[in-house]
Amino acid sequence: MGRADLTTPKLLLLANLSCFIALVCFASFGLAAAPILHPEEVKALKAIGMKLGKKDWDFGVDPCTGKGNWIVQEDEDTGFASNVTCNCSFNNNKTCHVVSIFLTASNISATLPPEFSKFQHLKLLDLSRNYFTGSIPQEWATMKLEMLSFMGNRLSGPFPKVLTNITSLTNLSIEGNNFSGSIPPEIGELINLQKLILSSNAFDGKLPAKLAKLVNLTDMRINDNNFSGKIPDFIGNWKHIQKLQIQGCSLEGPIPSSISALTSLSDLRISDLKGRGSPFPPLLNIDSLKTLILRNCLIYGEIPEYVGDMKKLKTLDLSYNNLTGEIPGSFYKLTKADFMYLTGNQLSGSVPEWILERNKNVDISYNNFTWETSSPIECPRGSVNLVESYSTSANKLSRVPSCLKQTFPCSASPSQYKYSLHINCGGKELNISGVAKYETDREPRGASMFYPGQNWALSSTGNFMDNDIDADDYIVTNTSALSNISAIQSELYTTARISPLSLTYYGLCLMKGNYTVSLHFAEIIFKNDRSFYSLGKRIFDVYIQGELVLKNFNIEEEAGGTGKPIVKNFTAVVTRNTLKIHLYWAGRGTTGIPARGMYGPLISAISVVPNFQPPTVVGKRNYLVVVVVAATAAIVIALMVLGIIWRKGWLGGKISAEKELRGLDLQTGIFSLRQIKAATKNFDAKNKIGEGGFGSVYKGLLSDGTVIAVKQLSSKSKQGNREFVNEIGMISALQHPNLVKLYGCCVEGNQLLLVFEYMENNCLSRALFGKDATHKLKLDWPTRQKICLGIARGLAYLHEESRIKIVHRDIKTSNVLLDKNLNAKISDFGLAKLNEDDKTHISTRIAGTI
Repeated sequence: MGRADLTTPKLLLLANLSCFIALVCFASFGLAAAPILHPEEVKALKAIGMKLGKKDWDFGVDPCTGKGNWIVQEDEDTGFASNVTCNCSFNNNKTCHVVSIFLTASNISATLPPEFSKFQHLKLLDLSRNYFTGSIPQEWATMKLEMLSFMGNRLSGPFPKVLTNITSLTNLSIEGNNFSGSIPPEIGELINLQKLILSSNAFDGKLPAKLAKLVNLTDMRINDNNFSGKIPDFIGNWKHIQKLQIQGCSLEGPIPSSISALTSLSDLRISDLKGRGSPFPPLLNIDSLKTLILRNCLIYGEIPEYVGDMKKLKTLDLSYNNLTGEIPGSFYKLTKADFMYLTGNQLSGSVPEWILERNKNVDISYNNFTWETSSPIECPRGSVNLVESYSTSANKLSRVPSCLKQTFPCSASPSQYKYSLHINCGGKELNISGVAKYETDREPRGASMFYPGQNWALSSTGNFMDNDIDADDYIVTNTSALSNISAIQSELYTTARISPLSLTYYGLCLMKGNYTVSLHFAEIIFKNDRSFYSLGKRIFDVYIQGELVLKNFNIEEEAGGTGKPIVKNFTAVVTRNTLKIHLYWAGRGTTGIPARGMYGPLISAISVVPNFQPPTVVGKRNYLVVVVVAATAAIVIALMVLGIIWRKGWLGGKISAEKELRGLDLQTGIFSLRQIKAATKNFDAKNKIGEGGFGSVYKGLLSDGTVIAVKQLSSKSKQGNREFVNEIGMISALQHPNLVKLYGCCVEGNQLLLVFEYMENNCLSRALFGKDATHKLKLDWPTRQKICLGIARGLAYLHEESRIKIVHRDIKTSNVLLDKNLNAKISDFGLAKLNEDDKTHISTRIAGTI
């Protein structure tokens, strides 16, 4: 064997050894240690998991691997998410840091752990839709967050100033909590903010001027708060704003002209402003709007033509303002608008034909349109709501359907009048033994719906916003057990009708008289547990016969919990055979719990029963006997009564007065002298609460529990019954929340009586200058401002807004009365001609209350 032959095996051995070493090296490189979460952050996660009860977190694996339930896919139906994500590029890809934590809709009931501040690389933190309580830990001031959401929790206290130290924030949502107090000016330091959502808290005070510094805002929402002052001019600084919501937050108008600078707006919602009226705001250059809501903003005048040029509009709501003139012809071009609400204005002219032809949701109810031969001859039941949409001139035309006329008059004959009404709202027909038979109310959903029934009618306005659902449900069903009610009656509360904006029930063709209206409620959507399902707040207003009877009504709060029925009873006077019950959402309450689009008025049932003895229905067999007996008795009684009246010398006056009184189209009731004597205990001196220039004032209690004040005209009055009756006809037409309400009157013999609502807190004069502590009230400045505004609104109505213009001529503190909530109501308006002297006013010395 040669030398070359000896070296060949050695070379092969060296080559093989080199390959082996290379493989080992490459294998070692491939098996290099994976990056892991920083030990301090692991420790922080363990502390947080223990405090939040996160037993599903598996610390047997590194949290940044995505295994062990550290990343759970979001449930689109419930919003549940439990995700911890990391960035592992630190320390040459050896170290990971937590950059986002999402714990949403997880039923977490706890306080906020300070250990979240240990994650110095955390950018996104979403803890929305849980049940976190308490405040935000001070340790969080050092965090570097960019997005933070606490939406839908139970956090409380003043605005968390600790957040104003996190200047890296671009997205902050604390919607749907219990924060209160004023917004601190330090919020202006968050100059990087693009989204700021403060809705559904209890913030008050003025919006700080420092908000003007937030020039990068694209989304700002402050709905459902208790702010004061006007909408500030500095909103014009938010040049990049795309979504601006100012609904139901107690701010005053007008909408500032600076809004014209917000040319990037696509979603503008302003509603339920206080203060004085103003023309339509300048929106000419804002052509990117998709949603425009200017509801109940005290806007007067005509709608500008350029609104019809906003061709991207999908929702337009200008309802409940004082808009006049015709619907602009340019509105024909709003072909993408799925929802158009112009209800509750003074729009006139003809109804455009395209509104009736298009298959869109349009509500133009409660306006003042002119009836023409081309106008509808029936009430549409589709997507166009025209109820009470035509002017009073149409009321005289027999061919116009009642539902289109003002006040929805009864078209039936008196023999067909009803005297009771029972509706199972949203439910099936229900016969409750010994109580009543409730009619079914299962009409399908509709954003601009009108349903005419035989005994009642229904008008519903609005679509649920932001729920991303093509078809809204306007009937809801209870999924949990009801409490404090029998199994039979629980069926009344199993279902309910709901509306996102306005819901009106009409009782049709009722006999004239006083009725007890019972409204049945139960909160059946929210839950009664320690989860975000229990955090919803449903708040709305209730009007009966145009009078506000419930302000900011919260079913759950009134009933003492969810699933608990509550019945609110009211006395209503039916004078034109129609009863109107109106429920209205004024922008208050949560709109995102348990999901977006859960808000608005909700009602379970309605019951209307008379406070008088209904007529008796007589069987055919006994008809002849009853007629003969009744006729004979009537003749005998009539002769006796006429004899007595003739002896007393009352014959001419009484019959004349009664006839004239009943001939008037009164907005009030007619009381008998017997009723008033029973209420005042025969004008007992103990019930005397005042002495006026025309007679005495007595406190009374009607049989249905209503407390009244009776003004008794002096027998010395120069005015006779005819003048009295004419004056009552005028006064009865004056109805306003800031006028003392006239319940009715009585004209019998020489008795001329007025029946008013009773005012618990006497008059403003005694409240301010009372001689002793029991009379004088401590009125803070907000209350005094409220009283002044009430007086101004009452006078404005008398002088300018009412159909009958009246100048009071004697407004003073003794003629301003205060109810139990210290709302101001003007008294003695329109009574000048009833005074016994030739004065041009009435001056009443109130000793008690009216």
